Amino acid sequence: MKLLKPPPSRFPVVVHKVKESYSYWLILHRNFPKTERYGLGRRIDNIFLEVLELSFTASYLPPEHKIVFLSKAISRMDVLKFFTQIAWENKLIPNKKYIKLSQRLEEIGRMLGGWKKGLDKKLSSNG
Repeated sequence: MKLLKPPPSRFPVVVHKVKESYSYWLILHRNFPKTERYGLGRRIDNIFLEVLELSFTASYLPPEHKIVFLSKAISRMDVLKFFTQIAWENKLIPNKKYIKLSQRLEEIGRMLGGWKKGLDKKLSSNG
């Protein structure tokens, strides 16, 4: 049973959104004080990379396997939003930049949720 096919030449928009948001995060992360950069900052960075990996991987899996990866990506997005909020509350991310980042994360969350919902519908109508 073959589970994986080659990665698509064109990724879903949500994967691009995660990539763009991660690039924005990298700029913010560089400005964290050293102690927080290697604590909370590293944790946020790792979760961001997980979301990127999960959404990228989901893009080339068969539908029944995509659901699992999208569910994990959605769960990790919730944790990512929580940790970025903590960073903002501790004044590690300036207000305007936090607003911009959180809006991007909310959009990604909605897109991942919509993707999963569409797959749920597709799979339930096939079964």
